[in-house]
Amino acid sequence: MYTSPRKMRETMPQTPIFSSMLGSSCSGQVQPDMGERCVDPVYQDGNLVSGSLEVLIERLVPTMDYYPDRTYIFTFLLSSRVFIHPHELLAKVGQICIKQKQQLETGTEAEKAKLKSFAAKIIQLLKEWTETFPYDFQDEKSMKELKEIAHRITQCDEENGTVKKIISQMTQNLLMALSARSQYQEIREKFRQPVTDKGTILKAKPQSTQKDILSICCDPLILAQQLTYIELERVSNIYPEDLMQIVSHMDSLDNHKCRGDVTKTYNLEAYDNWFNCLSMLVATEICRVVKKKQRTRMVEFFIDVARECFNIGNFNSMMAIISGMNLSPVARLKKTWSKVKTAKFDVLEHHMDPSSNFCNYRTALQGAAQRSQAANSNREKIVIPVFNLFIKDIYFLHKIHTNRLPNGQINFKKFWEISRQIHDFLTWKQVECPFEKDKKIQSYLLTAPIYSEEALFIASFESEGPENHMEKDSWKTLRTTLLNRA
Repeated sequence: MYTSPRKMRETMPQTPIFSSMLGSSCSGQVQPDMGERCVDPVYQDGNLVSGSLEVLIERLVPTMDYYPDRTYIFTFLLSSRVFIHPHELLAKVGQICIKQKQQLETGTEAEKAKLKSFAAKIIQLLKEWTETFPYDFQDEKSMKELKEIAHRITQCDEENGTVKKIISQMTQNLLMALSARSQYQEIREKFRQPVTDKGTILKAKPQSTQKDILSICCDPLILAQQLTYIELERVSNIYPEDLMQIVSHMDSLDNHKCRGDVTKTYNLEAYDNWFNCLSMLVATEICRVVKKKQRTRMVEFFIDVARECFNIGNFNSMMAIISGMNLSPVARLKKTWSKVKTAKFDVLEHHMDPSSNFCNYRTALQGAAQRSQAANSNREKIVIPVFNLFIKDIYFLHKIHTNRLPNGQINFKKFWEISRQIHDFLTWKQVECPFEKDKKIQSYLLTAPIYSEEALFIASFESEGPENHMEKDSWKTLRTTLLNRA
């Protein structure tokens, strides 16, 4: 029995979400530091939840008797870019280091030991910083500040040169990380363009030899595993500072205007584009099949693939597949859907029901996250959230809460929550894929032609003719446009 047009059709648009987010005005915009009121920092359950920028920076820098908690280091370094550029933060850290170093330079053996201990802590902080946020050091100003701090710290242990060796290795690792990321930027494939060739789209003659996904892979589990491999590969190239661009895109700290940094948002847009391409590929594979029986089989195959993705914990591919089947050109194929056993699809749609802010999906995601924490194998550790929803969660968390409180202090409690969500994502992306790569299947998934929206409608009308005057007019217009295209 045919199921009416699906709920999801209007909830997951096939257009990139990042350009609109990054082009909008920022809420809780950065306020000038001039005249900031002297208010004591506020702690809750041992965590600093609000304070001035200077207080937050001081809490970052180690002393003889103190080293900041790793969660604080991550949260502050992640969120600091909203208020201060990395090279300026490094300069301030360097100034604090100089003051503390001068206090310990008394010449006694005891103070020399303390100085070495202090130097080791500063190196550890810089090591965590360069490993977690290497892109903060991509510009010359940041590298200059890093070298100056390293030079001062090296003077604390000139006798045996241990500090110098550690700093040299840290710098080498940083340069390698920056180089690897730069190479990835250069070799990443261009966004896939949809097919508009009339000979490919119009079904004047059945193309029995034409390849489709079933001729490449007819096992839903194997295809779901290859989709997961692709997802994890793409996710591995998204960094915390990329995600923070949703919050921290500013032209300068003088005029406080938002901007979208192309080099830092491309990773997000590329991953968003993968979602859209997969949705369009699913729709293309279904709409271009000539015979109804084969189309029915194709629809049921993708339902099974989506279910296997859900079982694996690959929610992003699952959502992309469902979105592709809910596109109007596919949803209107009533004769095809009437032959499909939709019970399994209904279950999938229930999991992805947008009601109550995707409550069902969030419950399933939480279950997958708990399974991942207790897992002993990489197979059970896989959690790939619906990326569009993950990004929107961070964006709206940013929009709802201001960056600064009425007393002028930084609302650090907000950044603890943003940091927690980003940290969860980073944990999930580090999972090593347990499935072997199948080059043939992946090549098809990544390079097979996908139809444009108008081409999908034409293919859909060719499969099942228009049912009313509106569809007939649309079909006529689309065919005329396509046939007249050079």
